[in-house]
Amino acid sequence: MMLRSVAAVGHDGEFGDPLREPALDRVEKSVRPAVLQAITSIRDRYFEPMTLAELASEVFVSRFHFSRMFADATGVTPGRFLTAVRLFEAKRLLLTTSLNVSDIVCSVGYSSVGTFTSRFSRAVGMTPTQYREPQVAELLVAISPSLQRLPPLRLLRAAGRSCASLQTGTGELALHLDLPRGSARADTLVGLFADAVPQCGPVAFGGMANMSSGELTLHGVPAGQWTAIAVAQHHPGAAEPRFSIGYSTVQVSPTGSSAARMELRAPAPTDAPIAITLAAAQSPFTQRMLAAQRPNLRAVA
Repeated sequence: MMLRSVAAVGHDGEFGDPLREPALDRVEKSVRPAVLQAITSIRDRYFEPMTLAELASEVFVSRFHFSRMFADATGVTPGRFLTAVRLFEAKRLLLTTSLNVSDIVCSVGYSSVGTFTSRFSRAVGMTPTQYREPQVAELLVAISPSLQRLPPLRLLRAAGRSCASLQTGTGELALHLDLPRGSARADTLVGLFADAVPQCGPVAFGGMANMSSGELTLHGVPAGQWTAIAVAQHHPGAAEPRFSIGYSTVQVSPTGSSAARMELRAPAPTDAPIAITLAAAQSPFTQRMLAAQRPNLRAVA
């Protein structure tokens, strides 16, 4: 399998600004070109040394104003976006090449193998070497402008609670999903994460095949506030989009049912790239399961 791009790792932002909620509808059109220009610079030159001051100067605004408008448009700081893009490429190289880790580290803008390995392991829950296990790619969820991918739902159901990062909870979340108007039915996956740009698996997830707009219920959810991320792969032969995504902050009570609503849309350039494997590190169950059945993997590019 060839993955053209996979995505983001690392809680550590290069510039350390506070996280903000995405608010594209509130960003003035006059500042969006500046944000898009900065994102283009990040994607084109992620392997070079890059500072907040340099990015701000390229779009002719102050560092403070640049940080605020970037966070308003993307939901993350410039530093976290840069980290996501850098490790996006690192994951691609781990999954699709035989390059050693030191070569990968140098090619994505890091100078220290030790720093890269410790950050990667802490954020993802497995080492770069473990990330090369076959089940990582098999159970990969990817969201980026160049690659959107959803594993077959039957594979996720077979993996069940052996998936990475799942926690035991007593709550229930009824999430009403509004797919884009006029879109085809879709295979849909929803995960709950501790971070708005998750780097490891969800605390709970659920999926539904051949779904239109409607309700999807997650069971056994830990109480607390989570970021819900929905990924829908639409059936071919209908109007765009072929892939849609949605983000929402949800609050889950320890008992009873909580409810939330989420509107899905086509991926946007301002979305920080995400690649999440639902495989647990060296899980005997997933190794046996994946050896028994290896369906063709579909990527929407």
